[in-house]
Amino acid sequence: MDARLLVSLSGITPRTLHRCADLAAELDRRKVPLSLLYAARTGEGPVTEWVRTRARAGDSVLLHGYDHAVTPTHRTVYLGKKAEFATLPAHEARLRLIAAKAALDTAGLAVDGFAPPRWIASQGTLQALAEHGFRLCADLGAVRDLVTGEVRRARVSEFTSQSHRTETVRCFALVLAAARSARRGGLVRLGVEATDLTRPGLRQALLDAVDVALENRAFGATYGSLRAVAA
Repeated sequence: MDARLLVSLSGITPRTLHRCADLAAELDRRKVPLSLLYAARTGEGPVTEWVRTRARAGDSVLLHGYDHAVTPTHRTVYLGKKAEFATLPAHEARLRLIAAKAALDTAGLAVDGFAPPRWIASQGTLQALAEHGFRLCADLGAVRDLVTGEVRRARVSEFTSQSHRTETVRCFALVLAAARSARRGGLVRLGVEATDLTRPGLRQALLDAVDVALENRAFGATYGSLRAVAA
């Protein structure tokens, strides 16, 4: 079975927007759509307008938390940055999702998929997502259909370390993981932070990983398209 290639982009800010647009253009040339991870409190501005434009053109938008800068009242997990939904009980996750959905409505974005910061969601978060009409949750190791209960196992490959000394190794590992996953079939999940695009080596490695997946008969898809297939 041919693999589906899912490329997600997070950390989209006014300062990184031009690099995000450059990556989107490169992927457009390869006929690979993006899945945009959007933080609800981004607010109106050039980032939100760009995300709306990309969504109209066929990209997928997933809620990527509410406000990464605010510490949850429950225990916080630190993994380079706060993993906002990693340990929340259901009642606290519900409150954040209510606020997030209100912010999304204001921004004019219809979103029913969720990708938690640092790709970690508590069981309480999964429960709250289903209650609030979310159909899909993409975590570190799987994509979960919150309607049918189906779990599609596939780990996100991304640049996890900020050390420049290990950059060559991380680039090689990303390309190798993409090739291996594409040959196996199923889902090939590549994740990139917008700040990674400031380093030419990381940017090129991501594009190389996309190219090697396509060469191994993967085809570009989005998290939103997975819901369409399931339906």
